[in-house]
Amino acid sequence: MMNVANKSIVTEFVLLGLSNSWELQIFFFIVFSLFYVATMVSNSMIVLIVISDSHLHSAMYFLLTNLSIIDMSLASFATPKMIIDYLTDHKTISFDGCIAQIFFLHLFTGTEIILLMAMSFDRYIAICKPLRYASIISPQVCIAFVVSSWIVGTMHSMSQVIFALTLPFCGPNKIDSFFCDLPVVFQLSCVDTYVLGLFMISTSGIIALSCFILLFNSYIIVLVTIKHHSSKGSSKALSTCTAHFIVVFMFFGPCIFIYMWPQNSFVIEKILSVFYTIFTPIMNPVIYTLRNHEVNSAMRKLRSKFLNFSTETPSRSL
Repeated sequence: MMNVANKSIVTEFVLLGLSNSWELQIFFFIVFSLFYVATMVSNSMIVLIVISDSHLHSAMYFLLTNLSIIDMSLASFATPKMIIDYLTDHKTISFDGCIAQIFFLHLFTGTEIILLMAMSFDRYIAICKPLRYASIISPQVCIAFVVSSWIVGTMHSMSQVIFALTLPFCGPNKIDSFFCDLPVVFQLSCVDTYVLGLFMISTSGIIALSCFILLFNSYIIVLVTIKHHSSKGSSKALSTCTAHFIVVFMFFGPCIFIYMWPQNSFVIEKILSVFYTIFTPIMNPVIYTLRNHEVNSAMRKLRSKFLNFSTETPSRSL
């Protein structure tokens, strides 16, 4: 703390984490370390596979590659620090570091929301207007989707950071979570949290709920369209859309609950925060790769190419 103009200004926050139990902290350290490594490896594999296989150079896989990049970013903004904190007694984060976490959290979640909507639109056109798919979903449109998602994510994130920087902090600095986010940080500010809660609802909460409703309606239309067909292609489309909706529900569910009810229990918030910052990024590649024949085929080709290269290299050296 330091005194400026007779007001104490918080220079760091104490992160209380998920539990005070040493045994649970060791358990969380092992589990979350494994999840983080698996997240980075699996999403990196998706990016590598899509780039290396020309058969996957299509709109859906271009968007899927960008989703993997965002998932790796979302898993990295707070999880590595949380894992390291389990090995230390004094779990703190500087004020600037806290603001940075808020920025990157809302940047990656805001970007992923728009990207998931773009993926939903891609599947809608592919199933409901297949003859016009090539003309509507062009490479330029896909690039525009990705660029727009990052622009929207940046704008949303900046609004949250600007709001957080205007909050006065008069002393309490213990955050009952493993990372910084507005719902837990604004509880420590020296202003009426009711007004802050309304701001949370009007920005993050309503935006997430509105986007989820739009996505839900689009998938209902797609499923109704699929229902009128019984071909093998329709079965594949149903499987793809089901996987997409699982991802959407897993991502939007916790976000809507946390930001629509900012005054809810910190225990529930911590559980949901773990869900969409640690579990969802690893579930995306699992859902998309294990259920996708094309990705599995490309993975086998890449593995065979790597094995052939590794066996030929020693013989050349001889």
